Amino acid sequence: MNIQKGFTLIELMIVVAIIGILAAVAIPAYQDYIARSQVSEAVSLTASGKTPLAEFYGDKGIWPSEASEVMRSLSGKYVSAITITSGNGVSGTVVLTARMKDSNVNTSILGSTLELTTADSGKTWLCTGGTIQTKLRPSACR
Repeated sequence: MNIQKGFTLIELMIVVAIIGILAAVAIPAYQDYIARSQVSEAVSLTASGKTPLAEFYGDKGIWPSEASEVMRSLSGKYVSAITITSGNGVSGTVVLTARMKDSNVNTSILGSTLELTTADSGKTWLCTGGTIQTKLRPSACR
């Protein structure tokens, strides 16, 4: 008596279909994860300017003209530049903007920006501004 062992063609087709469905769900989720990890660099680089900016403001009563006056790291692997885009050289609200690079980053964040803002001399900061989609920001910046 010959007993054949193995899978039938239909069983293999079902397995391939299941793998395809799982891949269709996993790939977009993975792309969002990659984008969020790249945005986290912008968050950490801008956050590194909080204390020096607040100290500068506390000492001089105005915000610096350029971010480079108080910050050491103004770019990174995914961030092309960090600049003061509003409030430089005056008192009141200041906006620190991190611009993502135009290449070698996730396509959903190419050239987009993350803004770190304070209106109370650097006591509290918000990172809800900029053009980066809400779902790609850390939870503290949503």
